[in-house]
Amino acid sequence: MKSKLSTYILCLNSGSSSLKFSLYDPVSRQMEITGVMSAIGTVNGLFKVSDSRGTSLKNEIGLFKDVPTAVESLTEWLDENQSKYPFTAIGHRVVQGGPAHRAPEMLTEQLLVTLKQFIFLAPNHLPEELAIIHTFLEKFRNLPQVICFDTFFHRNMPFCGHHYALPPKYTSKDLIRYGFHGLSYEYIMLWLSEKHLPVKSKKIIIAHLGNGASLAAVKNGISIDTTMGVSPMGGLVMSTRSGDLDPGALLFLIKKNKLSIDELEELLSKQSGLKAIAGTGDIKELLETEHFNSAAANALTLFCYTIRKQIGALTAAMGGLDILVFTGGIGENSAIIRSRICKELGFFGIELDSRLNLCSREVISSEKSRVLVHVIKTNEELVIARHTQNMVKLNN
Repeated sequence: MKSKLSTYILCLNSGSSSLKFSLYDPVSRQMEITGVMSAIGTVNGLFKVSDSRGTSLKNEIGLFKDVPTAVESLTEWLDENQSKYPFTAIGHRVVQGGPAHRAPEMLTEQLLVTLKQFIFLAPNHLPEELAIIHTFLEKFRNLPQVICFDTFFHRNMPFCGHHYALPPKYTSKDLIRYGFHGLSYEYIMLWLSEKHLPVKSKKIIIAHLGNGASLAAVKNGISIDTTMGVSPMGGLVMSTRSGDLDPGALLFLIKKNKLSIDELEELLSKQSGLKAIAGTGDIKELLETEHFNSAAANALTLFCYTIRKQIGALTAAMGGLDILVFTGGIGENSAIIRSRICKELGFFGIELDSRLNLCSREVISSEKSRVLVHVIKTNEELVIARHTQNMVKLNN
């Protein structure tokens, strides 16, 4: 159902090589338009737009040489369709805002300047995100714009979840565990609540598995711990990110290999993880080649192992587990990865129904399983729309 004013909230969600956008009705909170610009920087770039009924409005293959080029194509499409799909507010996803910027807030020039100080904490994300925000701020200065931080969901983590065992002169200068994928986790909790599950009294682990991957432990409705720390590079082994390392390994790389800080950042963020082991971080490609490629098999084994190990750690941190949720591109779509992760977790009471898992049903646990296992398609853009609506007070 469209609002009487037929105006929308534009939600922008950028990645290192993609840009997703949606238009949401501020009254019904229903998605009217969704689109994605994927494989930015490659000849296989794709610009897709469809409406709420699944009707394709654009499906164009081409080269978007970089994020600014992709943004230019998007703003052109928005201009061309402004009369049919006018928007009166814009919501942006931002991965990191430091300790003082977690709750959603209105975009200002000063906030944009402040956020640039934290690029070193999220080099894979913040530069592109801030470039996009700057473009939309310049082009749509008359519209209210809201920044939604991925760290907001984890703001109430207890001392054990937030702090490193380092001297206060370092930890007082923003060196804390922030946690990420918060908009995704927030959506999952909304979804579970709408299913009338008593989430405020449950022990829940949410596994957001994609090119970037993390787990969150949610106890009594509050995030108490998560696998990512001060940056999105930590925690699980990921597509191109190393995940957690012994601090001695970093010292080894600096001292023995004479790596500069920039070289170390590039290594840990873009040249490590599954890519370092098997030459690619693409899970689908690894699954297709593992039977004749031992490196691919090893990469997949390590990926599932680190996730399984962290599920165990977070279960111990909560003192039990009631619900396990798989989400994100891999979590939502790969039955074999879900199966391998859960295979040796029977002692926790996790037992999958192989048929339900193969079909990626909403509930994939067996009737005998003590832990309810869900597969839920995440929707970060809806959470951005909700925060933007609340901040701007659209049609409230």
